[in-house]
Amino acid sequence: MKKVAFIYSDIYLKHENPSFHPESEERLRSIVQHINKSGLAEKLIHLEPRKAQDSEILFVHDERYLDMLKNKGEGYLDPDTYKSKHSLEAACYAAGALLTAVDACKSGQIERAFCAVRPPGHHAERSAGMGFCLFNNIAVAARYAQKQGYERVFIVDFDVHHGNGTQHMFEEDNTVFYFSTHQYPYYPGTGSASETGKGNGKGFTRNVPMTYGSGDKEYLEVYEKLVPELMNDFAPSMLLVSAGYDIHEKDPLAGNH
Repeated sequence: MKKVAFIYSDIYLKHENPSFHPESEERLRSIVQHINKSGLAEKLIHLEPRKAQDSEILFVHDERYLDMLKNKGEGYLDPDTYKSKHSLEAACYAAGALLTAVDACKSGQIERAFCAVRPPGHHAERSAGMGFCLFNNIAVAARYAQKQGYERVFIVDFDVHHGNGTQHMFEEDNTVFYFSTHQYPYYPGTGSASETGKGNGKGFTRNVPMTYGSGDKEYLEVYEKLVPELMNDFAPSMLLVSAGYDIHEKDPLAGNH
């Protein structure tokens, strides 16, 4: 069996949203409970995440934005994104979990990892949080991985929403391939098939909009045929996955049109 790590910390439960907010700590509690009850826990390598340093957050975010988060009290960053007393610390550990995974892969301790973190990340832009996200965790990890010698990074993003922040951070970069499936048109309004990158990054962004009601057949066609072709052509040295489970048919955040 492959050496697989599970990276998690209770610090993520301290990111507190208002009681009516759909992004809840119960999401992680449920994951941990299932892993423990299913017997998977015994087969995994359990790692504690480290805290991402300011210099690592600044790989992809503006210093002015980081300073704003440090100085802002509790409250909304946008209509959807809330910062509580411990949110910034949790966000630093969320990004840090991915850095822990990169380091453990590089050392040979593991071959792959699942990072159960919050707040999530793929909507966060260089200078703004949005869509429940403070820092763009996967983007921080991609830049960090490159600094550790993984020159070409392929990012797969499956979510009911498009990862606008991640795309924008790498759309002019031909060393990071961004691939996304998402419901379209839908929040945040980006992610049309015509968005394929800019400048040197032209052709290194691929969006596959999915219509409401798409199921296993449609997803398997994309992930069993298209994704392997793109990865073979790009030849990445590391694969990173933004896993958004709101694509489930019963998730209330999915569109209904």
